[in-house]
Amino acid sequence: MAKNLLEMRHITKTFPGVKALDDVNLEVQEGEIHALVGENGAGKSTLMNVLSGIYPYGTYTGDIVYNGEVCKFQTIKDSEKRGIVIIHQELALVPLLTIGENMFLGNERGSVAKINWAETFGKADELLRLVGLNDSSHTLIKDIGVGKQQLVEIAKALGKNVKLLILDEPTASLNDTEAKHLLDLLLEFKKQGMTSIIITHKLNEVSYVADKITVIRDGHTIQTMDKQKDSFAEDVIISAMVGRSLSDRFPKRQNSKIGEVCFEVKDWCVDHPVFDGIKVCDHVNFKVHKGEVVGISGLMGAGRTELAMSIFGRSYGVNIRGQLLLNGKEVQFPSVKSAIEHGLAYVTEDRKGNGLILSESICRNTTAARPEKISSHSIIDFDKEREVALHYVKEMHTKCATIEENVGNLSGGNMQKVLLGKWLFADPDILILDEPTRGIDVGAKYEIYCIINRMVEEGKSVIFISSEMPEILGMSDRIYVMNAGRMIAELPGKEATQEKIMSCIINSDKGVSA
Repeated sequence: MAKNLLEMRHITKTFPGVKALDDVNLEVQEGEIHALVGENGAGKSTLMNVLSGIYPYGTYTGDIVYNGEVCKFQTIKDSEKRGIVIIHQELALVPLLTIGENMFLGNERGSVAKINWAETFGKADELLRLVGLNDSSHTLIKDIGVGKQQLVEIAKALGKNVKLLILDEPTASLNDTEAKHLLDLLLEFKKQGMTSIIITHKLNEVSYVADKITVIRDGHTIQTMDKQKDSFAEDVIISAMVGRSLSDRFPKRQNSKIGEVCFEVKDWCVDHPVFDGIKVCDHVNFKVHKGEVVGISGLMGAGRTELAMSIFGRSYGVNIRGQLLLNGKEVQFPSVKSAIEHGLAYVTEDRKGNGLILSESICRNTTAARPEKISSHSIIDFDKEREVALHYVKEMHTKCATIEENVGNLSGGNMQKVLLGKWLFADPDILILDEPTRGIDVGAKYEIYCIINRMVEEGKSVIFISSEMPEILGMSDRIYVMNAGRMIAELPGKEATQEKIMSCIINSDKGVSA
């Protein structure tokens, strides 16, 4: 029988006004893949930050027993010396440094006085091959995709002689092929004796790789399931996560009535802002009706985000040309402000980089898009601002200590709720949602789906960009398929399937007309 590599006993962690972890227990055996699941704000990442020394000993109560010894980590360096390495959802790589430099940053090869670059790049290339990357370690991080960057982080961990690898939402930004490769890599490492803890909201991934699942809800350990004894069915896991069953993952729309065309994009072309001669949007055409959810599906890099950003105040790309028609009349959105004034809103996929001001409060972020709505003669009414923020915190079920809390202190899912509240407050007629459910739990996803339904029931329109085909199929009235900067197909929502969408993409890559 395998022995426990890790035991976390009676862990309690408190932040001002919030008990994030309350008597949490976790046991992980040697050589297993152990999944941590739970709603956003449940305490999963906090527990792993305690384990890795990000929250040092003395800031929490309880014991960490690793390899039979009680550990009192003061820094992340302390845990790494014992072979515990954590890879966060937001990758910690420096874009303008090479892969090799990133892999040994803070763990340099050579002497105190001089780095041995030959050893650095030689070892880096060796580790890259172990994770299936054939890129040169001299390549700059900015020149490789997110999927490859995730593999660089794993190779970096291998360079630290990792024994317990912790991955927080490792596939959140990956397409299906990249995610499958990463999960297969974990299974291969398992064969070699490595132990892994994976935090993910993608329950199909949990059932694919995990030996055991520990469910955390509201800072408490709910249960641990064993694949050898228990069901890993999604409805069973969901029920444990949210404390109730979700009989329908995609809520039915009431009083759905699709009206006339309210927004149309014609012959839209956008050039890459850095690389000359590359079109990121190539003569794109699509239309949106009032009271309609229009899905835009496609693989990572298809140009969906670039399309949305270029429409929304020309916030991406150069040499933008084509027509935008709003209620039948041609319009120009030369700036984000003008797009907002014409009734558009854009919920970015990059909530930390472009969507929110992390150093500001929930209150300030909620009203940031339309401050004039809570102002008089350019003077902000702070009581009205707080009233608005409280309303959206309650409506979105955002977990926070207070509306004055900095957004940067929230979990990823709760940040997403603040971002969505910000744009709902702007009261748009057309809401562009770009990966709105990435990295958030099934309960929060359901709440977002309900908000989408409410908007279109009121006659508003939603453009829904997602890499998760089940939600595109479950929520969209019509679906456009995008590939290599072009719209290659249009499918009625009721007739669309994952197979049809993928067939369109594959045939498009072969040069077959869709």
